[in-house]
Amino acid sequence: MIKHIFTGLKGFLMGAANVVPGVSGGTIALLTGIYSELIDSINSLMVVDTYKKLFQGKFAEFWKAINGSFLAALFIGVILSIFSLAKVMEYVLAYYPIHTWGFFFGMIAASAVVMLLDIKGWRVSDIIWTVAGIALGVGVCTLSPTTTPDTALFVFICGAIAICTMILPGVSGSFVLLILGKYEYIMTAVSSLNWPVLGAFGLGCVIGILAFSKFLHWTLAHYERQTMLILVGFVIGSLIKVWPWANLEAIAEAGTADMSTLHIPGAIIWMVIGVVSVVLLQILSVKKK
Repeated sequence: MIKHIFTGLKGFLMGAANVVPGVSGGTIALLTGIYSELIDSINSLMVVDTYKKLFQGKFAEFWKAINGSFLAALFIGVILSIFSLAKVMEYVLAYYPIHTWGFFFGMIAASAVVMLLDIKGWRVSDIIWTVAGIALGVGVCTLSPTTTPDTALFVFICGAIAICTMILPGVSGSFVLLILGKYEYIMTAVSSLNWPVLGAFGLGCVIGILAFSKFLHWTLAHYERQTMLILVGFVIGSLIKVWPWANLEAIAEAGTADMSTLHIPGAIIWMVIGVVSVVLLQILSVKKK
């Protein structure tokens, strides 16, 4: 029971990380020493023979095969964290948008630098992959509409895409929701318990993780360097999406921003706090390794 409680606490930290764009739940899993177990447990859900035990009435064997106790404790922790922090994120985005986006910008920029530093022995081909990722990020952010549809299908797709990045160290699922224009929408749905939206998003998460876990596992196993280079380039190129003053209309609607100063000192301070947060996480990560 104590082991499951600690697993739940680690899940709570992962959930908190996934709520904040710029921090990866996968990074928290890596720091807390459960990343390999998490990936193995998710992959076990894709083994057909595992479900034969369930259909044969061997529930105990099925539960053990999928590492059910671990996944259940982790899932409960993640859900409790997301629901408890969603209202906080909704509030700060509504009343302190510049400071909040400054914090996010600092975290995401620092995460990109950390990912770049993790890649050793740079070659010309590596630069090409990174530039391609940057171009992809800029293209997605500039070509994507300011507002995206609120339909159940699109929310489902957002869940499927976001959940896959949430398990990658260094890549934030919430950041992907930002790119798709659905971060604030999903946070509002969580805080207000909008079950139709949460149902579509949750179903997308389940289908996405089951459908793409094997693909992600295979990609990282065979093309890890190229994948990470494209990802870090994508993150760098997408920074234009979280620039604190990118949406002046939203800032004006918040009613708290002084449009003459645009809270530049405060934004810079929160950018620095975001950078320091990621640096501390990286130091802990190195010590853990």
